[in-house]
Formats: sequence, structure tokens, C-alpha cells
Amino acid sequence: MKKEKKFRDIDSTEKVALAAKWLDDKQASDIVMLDVQGLCSITDQLVVCSARSVKHAQSLADHLLDQCSKENLEFFGIEGRPSGEWVLVDMNDVIVHIFQSDVRDHYNIEGMWSEAERTDYQGE
Repeated sequence: MKKEKKFRDIDSTEKVALAAKWLDDKQASDIVMLDVQGLCSITDQLVVCSARSVKHAQSLADHLLDQCSKENLEFFGIEGRPSGEWVLVDMNDVIVHIFQSDVRDHYNIEGMWSEAERTDYQGE
């Protein structure tokens, strides 16, 4: 008997583009996608963006999870939502970092992954 899949299986490149679009739909700023395949052992893609406020960061994270549910995409969890300064959404092969601008500058995720192929999201 073949076990039916619970979640839709899509390529990480497609998933990272969806995540960036969903963030853009809710006015996240400075959205950057980093391809870390071969550089990182826990994920294939990263998305980094900035939020205007704590409530905005929380709303962005909630929107991502809502969209994953609607699209039947697997996600593992969320960290940092209560403080809203740095919210991490784990979508398995895509990890999304939602920052307040000053916190983003401090941790410099883009600099940490400078060898990764970087794409600045331009919107649609």
C-alpha cells in the first residue's frame, strides 16, 4: 500500500520565489534571496527581508504560514515571533529571516553568506 503525501513537493527555487512574492505582497522591504545549496547543510535557500515594526514582522510571518497552508507546503515552525525583532520561518529547504532594520544590520546575514548566489527581489 502506497502512502499518500501530505504536502505538495516543489523545488526550492520555486518555493523561495513564492516566499519572496508573499513577503512583497505584505510590503516587506529589501527582500534578498540567497542560494546556499552546497554551502549550508540545513537548507537550500534563504530569504532575508526587513519589516517596518514588530507588528509588521509578526504579520509577515503569519502571512507566510497562512500561504504555506493554503498552498499545501510543508513548514517546520517559527522562532522569534513574540519579540518581532528577528523572526525565522523554517520552510524546510527555504528559511526566511524577517528583521527589524537595525537588527538586520547587526547580524548581517547577507555578509555571512557572501559566497551564496544573491538575488535582490524586484517584485512583479
